Amino acid sequence: MDRLKTSARLMIVSDLDHTMVDHHESENLSLLRFNALWESNYRHDSLLVFSTGRSPTLYKELRKEKPMLTPDITIMSVGTEITYGNSMVPDEGWVEVLNQKWDVNIVKEESSKFRELELQPDTEQRPHKVSFKVDKDKAHVVTKSLLERFEKHGLDVKIIHSGGMDLDILPQGAGKGQALAYLLKKFKTEGKLPNNTLVCGDSGNDAELFSIPDVYGVMVSNAQEELLQWHAENAKNNPKIIHATERCAAGIIQAIGHFSLGPNTSPRDVMDFLDLKLENVNPGHEVVKFYLFYERWRRAEVENSEPYLASLKAACDSSGVFVHPSGIELSLCEIIDSLRSYYGDERGKRFRVWVDQVLPVQISPDTWLVKFKKWESSGGELKCCTSTAILSSKDGTTVSDGRTWVHLHQTWFEESASKDHSTWPI
Repeated sequence: MDRLKTSARLMIVSDLDHTMVDHHESENLSLLRFNALWESNYRHDSLLVFSTGRSPTLYKELRKEKPMLTPDITIMSVGTEITYGNSMVPDEGWVEVLNQKWDVNIVKEESSKFRELELQPDTEQRPHKVSFKVDKDKAHVVTKSLLERFEKHGLDVKIIHSGGMDLDILPQGAGKGQALAYLLKKFKTEGKLPNNTLVCGDSGNDAELFSIPDVYGVMVSNAQEELLQWHAENAKNNPKIIHATERCAAGIIQAIGHFSLGPNTSPRDVMDFLDLKLENVNPGHEVVKFYLFYERWRRAEVENSEPYLASLKAACDSSGVFVHPSGIELSLCEIIDSLRSYYGDERGKRFRVWVDQVLPVQISPDTWLVKFKKWESSGGELKCCTSTAILSSKDGTTVSDGRTWVHLHQTWFEESASKDHSTWPI
């Protein structure tokens, strides 16, 4: 949360499964579209929050399966865990809130007396969440009986039924909505309340997000009946909540435009590389644009023509240096020339490239130091390197005309170091 010194321009709080992540889209195009939009236009002055019912274990598994960005804040286990940054540092203040009138041992003991409940795997049992599977038709009766038993023990709990068969028992103060309310109160105390907040969901355990005052909300087009019913009964006249016509991440992009929260044209929606101009002064756009071209070049989705390579060369300083993760140093112009031999080598394959955590710092009036992670996915294998670039405004041009790449240094990221990198030109 300390990354931004002032209020976030926009904070997006999104569920993951079937909201940000579309499990029915094998190419992950809507997610990749969102990624490009976020990193090119929002990362530098906004906040991305993932709010998921998944435990930390299952959340990390999903990150290995899908091209997901790294959020600034992660809310997990149906709002019972809040963590920050890459290291996922827990919010101890939230733990103290949840400990009130909660005893996980009593919850487990009373729940074990119901044959209708099937305990979920150990990874899904958390200090402030006990999770089961239950038949949809039996959920209401079981919930009522459980609440009566917990009340006799002096516990104050809530039971959330979502996804048709998931049943989670939490402290009364927990949940996705309460976790968001806690964060907003924290931001307000620090004088950094986001200018706008957009919540995004598809199922019953997301309903609380839409109950928070003054937030915008989008139910993606594939939202489940339980959420649509909640909306019809509780918020159908709220103009700040819409039911998108697009699925998952595409619905989130649609909502950004509907509510005029900022730019909503993803660089991936601009098909001609030469027409992909900077929309603002954020250097992150230049990084996204460069690697989007690189992906399309290798997939042969752009024409194999000299004007494209000439355009890239024009964006590189004549004495610019590229340091490959292997340690080899080459001029940036030599690297651009080497791309000729890679044209179309990933044609027809599931080859994708995306950048994550593109964070620019202005180090002089016309120069930016930009750090980011560059990811490649090909044939189910993920590779990543951490990158540091120096970009400067072109001599005699305005900021909107683009920037010159002066230096690019890449280092293998953790497990990527041991993989084959013969097809990693830049």
